[in-house]
Amino acid sequence: MLRHEFQPGRLVAGFFVTLAGLVYAGDAGGLWDTPWFVIIPIVTGGLCLAGATATVAHGIRKGRRARAAGREDGTRTMGPGETRTSGSGRG
Repeated sequence: MLRHEFQPGRLVAGFFVTLAGLVYAGDAGGLWDTPWFVIIPIVTGGLCLAGATATVAHGIRKGRRARAAGREDGTRTMGPGETRTSGSGRG
């Protein structure tokens, strides 16, 4: 099986769409009575949360790739609290 990168936005979207399906399945099965408009906030809220999750994951992935590219080039990224200084040694 080919490896693929983890996409948490799709996981969150799938969870909320599955939740909407379960709500309708419970209504169809007679377990409870669900008004039609209840699904709208579940799906739209889930899609908004999935978009935010995907945006954060993309930012994290982009930062990791930039740091990895810096290591391959032989350059070093600065950590928190480090300052860039000149290497001339003249006062």
